[in-house]
Amino acid sequence: MAPDQGSSLPSKPKPTPSQELTTRVLSAIVMIAIALVTAYWGGWPFALLWLAAGIAIMVEWTDMTGTEPRRLVQGILGAGLVVLSILVMTDAGLGLVLGATIVFPLAAALATRGTTNKVWAVASFAYAAVIVLVPPVVRDHLDLGILALLWMFAVVWATDIAAYFTGRAFGGPKLCPAISPKKTWSGFIGGVVAAALGGVLVGWVGSRYGLKLPFGLFGVAVISVIASIASQIGDLGESALKRHCDVKDSSALIPGHGGVMDRLDGFWAVCLIVGLSLLTLRFTA
Repeated sequence: MAPDQGSSLPSKPKPTPSQELTTRVLSAIVMIAIALVTAYWGGWPFALLWLAAGIAIMVEWTDMTGTEPRRLVQGILGAGLVVLSILVMTDAGLGLVLGATIVFPLAAALATRGTTNKVWAVASFAYAAVIVLVPPVVRDHLDLGILALLWMFAVVWATDIAAYFTGRAFGGPKLCPAISPKKTWSGFIGGVVAAALGGVLVGWVGSRYGLKLPFGLFGVAVISVIASIASQIGDLGESALKRHCDVKDSSALIPGHGGVMDRLDGFWAVCLIVGLSLLTLRFTA
């Protein structure tokens, strides 16, 4: 029998825009449900969710930047994130937490080949540690608690959703075409407005149930605007990293969204602001 020349497997059809949007929405619903259920539950289930997210972020970062020896470095950094989570959840003290944030990235840097890659390895740990530590700390904070956590969620989600749809609806001048060609100023403004409204709504609903943020509603609106701007800067920062590494997504872990970094870049920026604020208050109190 003559060989089958030129035959090939049929290529997988590219999803239509409506199919991509449907996949994106369904994935978002699942992620939001998991985040809200574990936030309500609190404790170790909530901490383990963010530990898993932090480890995924670290793996995506080191994969994108080509850190070698890959698995050894990822193992050291992953162990460090596990230790950080345990220390925080057991109230081990700030000194031990700071010690772990030095020892594990230092060990990873020593194991990494190349000066530039050593910097990338340490940076991946610092980035992931923010996600691992801040949400559980906020959830268990006596003056913040679940309401502040819901405020963080609302601000970031409102920013993402409104920026996406207002940007597509109104278009106009690009926000930062050199880094992210699709983002527009109309999307940026839409995200900021939606975040202010979402943040105030969370504060107002919380007050109906006897929960209060440590600011009045006007203060919540102002801080929500700042957080929305930070969220969008965080998104641009991750886009710049992907452009530097010449990748479209940080991974393909989440259908319709790419990787965990792609989904949490804005939330990471808000966590960073909240975490630094809590540290400042602790040292100045």
